[in-house]
Amino acid sequence: MKLVLETKNINKHFYKPKDFHVIKDISFKVGQGEFASIMGKSGCGKSTLLYILSTMDTDYTGELYLNGELITGKPQQDLSRIRNKHIGFVFQFHYLLSEFSVLENVMLPAKKLADKSHAEIEQDAMEKLRMLHIDHLAQQKASRISGGEKQRVAIARALINNPSILMGDEPTGNLDSHNSENVFSIFKRLKEEEGLSLLVVTHDEDFAKRTDRIIEMEDGRILR
Repeated sequence: MKLVLETKNINKHFYKPKDFHVIKDISFKVGQGEFASIMGKSGCGKSTLLYILSTMDTDYTGELYLNGELITGKPQQDLSRIRNKHIGFVFQFHYLLSEFSVLENVMLPAKKLADKSHAEIEQDAMEKLRMLHIDHLAQQKASRISGGEKQRVAIARALINNPSILMGDEPTGNLDSHNSENVFSIFKRLKEEEGLSLLVVTHDEDFAKRTDRIIEMEDGRILR
């Protein structure tokens, strides 16, 4: 199995107000097409770990590999490009720009990457919206659509650059059970049809139980 993500002995400390060892010697792997979830009590370090894995936090020791390449220690400019190209991120809050249309929101990360023409990006964005059954909302202002629809737009935006891995921080945390189910089905379909790797931090046990693997965290460590 091809490895998409691997960590070796990741440690992180917060030094203020006093030394707190928040991530303790974490090593694990995520293979291509694997759908893994991270669970654990509040404050166990799940989100902190996810920010390290997504290259947003570089203040740690240990090694992080993406698609077999060592990412740790690369300059911010390189990390920004790697993050934009290879990592899709879905948060608990969708962070859409409310004055922009749905289509414009989805196009943003691809415009930032600037690997394709505007027309190609627009075509890709429409394709992602179709895949998530929200292409009819393309010209709507992001502020005018429902919470469940916003989260689907956020997923489309995370997929626009065809990332190697999709990471989620409580992506269903703000949704009712119907919309949570929708998000789970989308993730499962991405894994099965697109071979996408997914790593999702969640409190939702029903959600986690249906993923390929649960990574359990406690006090900054992985239990299993």
